[in-house]
Parts: sequence; structure tokens; C-alpha cells
Amino acid sequence: MLHAMSVDVEDWFQVGAFERVIDRADWERLDRRVERNTDAVLSLFAESGVKATFFTLGWVAERHPALMRRIAGAGHEIASHGLDHKRIFTFTPAEFRADLARARAALEDASGQKVTGYRAPSFSLDKRTPWAHEILAEEGYTYSSSVAPLRHDHYGWADAPRYAFRPVRGADLIEVPVTVAQLGARRLATGGGFFRLLPAALTDFAVRQVAGEGHPAVFYFHPWEIDPEQPRVASAPMRSKLRHYSRLGAMAGKLRGLAGRHQWGRMDAVVAALRPHVA
Repeated sequence: MLHAMSVDVEDWFQVGAFERVIDRADWERLDRRVERNTDAVLSLFAESGVKATFFTLGWVAERHPALMRRIAGAGHEIASHGLDHKRIFTFTPAEFRADLARARAALEDASGQKVTGYRAPSFSLDKRTPWAHEILAEEGYTYSSSVAPLRHDHYGWADAPRYAFRPVRGADLIEVPVTVAQLGARRLATGGGFFRLLPAALTDFAVRQVAGEGHPAVFYFHPWEIDPEQPRVASAPMRSKLRHYSRLGAMAGKLRGLAGRHQWGRMDAVVAALRPHVA
């Protein structure tokens, strides 16, 4: 079974964990490391023979258009991660539509690809924003991978479906939640920091579990997670620092192992295979 490999392209200072301690007004003066880190991810995928989807901030595309062309030129999919990592529930519907439009324009202009996929920053599409899926459908997106179907202190939609579903009646849009492991009544996240911090066996278990139920897995991580030399944010809460900085040096090796143990591809290819089977 083909599983979806995805990368959320944002810089170290744009993550949700630091949104209260790093002012957006300071972003332009900070050390941008997203280009070098994403190039390292591209090299890792080339070594492993993996094609993936890069959910990229429009902010990054506006400043690094050559990087977008390299991603597309290597055969990967460019998809939207919004403009500058604002969570959906902070928008009005009109503001969300404007954010989608500017991000898509930046991504398409830089990459030359048509953008049809979307992932909400910090998986912030949840029961507070029922209108977001409707706007995505109206704007012509064919899929979203914006839902984390679990309970977490920063995000999550605990009672959302684990597997792909059609969130808007009569529309082509398909929502494909990121993969969680089901352990009894509990759901555990398996991508990003969870993959970095926990044994890789948990993610392997989740991939085999969902495949055994007839569904593809959706894995995600961030380019900054393979960068142990990134700047440290001393003012961040201790919990955030532990989550963000722990085991950065181990991540690239763990990703190479994961890439070799399962068959991975782009989100659009996985969605195309899913579409006839999603009610």
C-alpha cells in the first residue's frame, strides 16, 4: 500500500510552540534556516527514492522561490500550509479565504505547480471552524490533511474520524487526517515530534495498523526537526523547549529508517487512490 509522506515547510521561529514568545514583527531579522534544512530533506528523499508532498507556507515561498522550484523539479508536490502559520480559528471566514488566496498565489507563482492540497497550521481545522472545509471546497481544493483526530494540549479534534472522509456534502473535497495509533480507547500521534521523541516502533505499528484496516498512513514532519544547530529560544516555556529541541540529532537517521520500511508517496497520489472508496 502507498502511504503519504508529507513535510510541513516552516522555519524554526514560526512553530506554534513559540508563537507567544517570538513576535511576528521580528521574523525578518531572524536567521532563516528553512532553505538549507529543506534542501537536506530533498537529499534524504533522493537517497531513499521517496516522493512527498511539501505543505509550504506562502511566507516561505515569497522569500525562497528557487526552493519551491527545486522541490517541484525533484518530482514532489507543493501544497499549501497557509500564508504565515496563523491558526484557522483566529480568522473570520473572509480572512481565511484571503489567507488561502495569497498563499496559493505565492506557491503557484514560485513553483509553477497548481496547488490543490491544504494543511492547516498546527492542525487547527477542528469543530470550532466548520466553515473552513466549505471554503476549501469553494476555492477548488481537492483534499485537505488538516485534522489530527486526537486530544492534545495544542491541537486536535478528538472525535473526528481516523480515516478519510468527505466533509462537505456534494463537494469533491476529501479530508485525510494524519495517522494516529489506536491503543484501546486511546489515540496516540505518530508524526513530527512524537516520531522524534518516541520509539520508531510506535509509528511502524500505526502504519501497519491502519494498512491492516485497509487505509493508507499519513506521516508528517518539519525541516527544522533535522537541524540540531538551530538557535535556542531561552524565553520559551520549558515544556516547549523539551518538545522542540530533544533528539534533533537523531531525526534524520530515524527518517531514513522509516523511508526504507514502508512505501511512501505524494498526498495527491494517495488521495487519487482513495477517492473512489470515500463515502
